[in-house]
This record gives sequence, structure tokens and C-alpha cells, in this order.
Amino acid sequence: MRLATILSGGKPALAAYRGADLIDLAKAGPGLPGDILAFIAGGDAARATIAKALDVAPPSAVLDPERATFLPVVPRPGKIICVGLNYADHSAESGFKQPDYPTLFGRFATSLIGHKAPLIRPNLSDQLDYEGEIAAVIGRRGKHVPKAKALDHVAGYAVFNEGSVRDYQFKAPQWTVGKNFDGTGAFGPALVTADELPPGARGLRLTTRLNGETVQSASTDDMVFDVASLISIISEAITLEPGDVIVTGTPAGVGVARKPQLFMKPGDVCEVEVEGIGLLVNPIAQEAAERAAA
Repeated sequence: MRLATILSGGKPALAAYRGADLIDLAKAGPGLPGDILAFIAGGDAARATIAKALDVAPPSAVLDPERATFLPVVPRPGKIICVGLNYADHSAESGFKQPDYPTLFGRFATSLIGHKAPLIRPNLSDQLDYEGEIAAVIGRRGKHVPKAKALDHVAGYAVFNEGSVRDYQFKAPQWTVGKNFDGTGAFGPALVTADELPPGARGLRLTTRLNGETVQSASTDDMVFDVASLISIISEAITLEPGDVIVTGTPAGVGVARKPQLFMKPGDVCEVEVEGIGLLVNPIAQEAAERAAA
């Protein structure tokens, strides 16, 4: 099943794909989950209820995906845990020795945007870089999760573009600021439930394009720490909860490592596509002029 978070009547709402159509579940019938967390909590019963509703959805609930306003798949995750240096070729191009333990850092919900929303180049920097990735959305609470059972904790997967402001990323040993500018984390367009994909989303082609030119291309098999390993290792220290997001890392080809360097600028369009999961498209826009806080 493929689900998206959209704006409906000025409010976030859950939608589900029926072929090429997007069905606004708020208009498809009573008793349907209102958001991704409710869908996850509802388990198999929620999925069955949605499947039935899709078959009989009235015309008023049918949307053209090209005209829908997408929000981040999980609008405000409890935790967004990102993994750096998780493709050996990216570690090499970045000048880092490949770590033997995942390089983990956090993102905040205020950095997230949806499919088709603009990635924002901040006024403080012209070094906004792309990072195409897959994101695993947690569906079951877990602590000290064995690797053999880790994939049971995944609700589904989505595409992520982890826009990074490189000069701010490297102002200090911790990467937090450069990874958390507002409007730099594109997340969507849809959550694809884990049953529709290979276990751990393995063997999928990840491609990033800037203005139509391919700048990253890799297989998810190239991850140093696969999804099951990440869940098991992270849960040794951090309790994972439904709706938490693990952003699994980017392959080689990032702009900061190129000669000459290639950063995103206003007017550009960045696309991240993952086989079987979807196509995430975002134009690049300049941050609005600063205004005094009210």
C-alpha cells in the first residue's frame, strides 16, 4: 500500500494511492485513519479498511497527484535519526576513513518539507548540497531489537533528500547545524509499506538528478550498514517508536566532493528516485528576506 500526507481543506490528511489516482481518505468514508501514525497503530485492520474504502471511494475523494499539495510523509516524527558515511564510495570521496560503527546524527521536524515543495537555500550560505537517500519509517516500538527481527519493526519506506548546508556542517565537529536548516529535508512523496518491497529495501536503484542530469546512482545493496543492522544497533541505545524515521545515508556524487563543486541554486530542480518507492521532486528557492519576530 502507498500512502501520502496531503493538505486537504487546509489541514493535514492521509491519502492512499489507487493506481494513478490519489484518494483523500478524509473524504472516502467514515472511520478511516486520519494520519500515518493512526494507520501504523491500526495494523492489518486499518489496511483492510482502507483497501475496501479505495474500491468504493466517491468521485469527490479522487485527486490528481499532480495537483495535490504534499506534506512530509510523517509530518512531525518523534525522532529523525540520520546515518552518515553509510556508502563506502561516499566515505572515500569525502575523505573519511570508513567507520566500523554507524555515524549517527539527528534531524529536526522543522527541517522537513514535502514532495514538490521548495528546498530552501539559506541567505547565510550558497553551499546547499543534495543527498539522495531512503528513509525507513518505524512501525513498532523496540529496544535491544535483534537483527533477525529488526525488519519486523519497519512500517515502510520513503524517499529523502537530505539537503546539507556544507559550510555550516563543517563549522564544528558536530554536523547538527548544517543538517537542520529550515526547509532542507525533503521527505516523500509516499510511504510504501514494507510488504511491497524486498526485505530491507535491498537491491533498489537510487538515483539523484539535478536539472535532469544524473549526479548520484547506486544500489541500496551498497549500504555498509543495512536497514536491519541500523535498527538493531540504534535500538541498543535508543528506544525506537512508531513514526520514528531512520534516514539511511547517501552514495557518492555529492556536490561538495566534485571538482568543481556543484551546489543547488534557486531555479534548479532536484529529483531523487528510488526503484519501487517513488520519485521525489523539489525546486530550489532562496530564503525570504529576514523579518523581525512578532
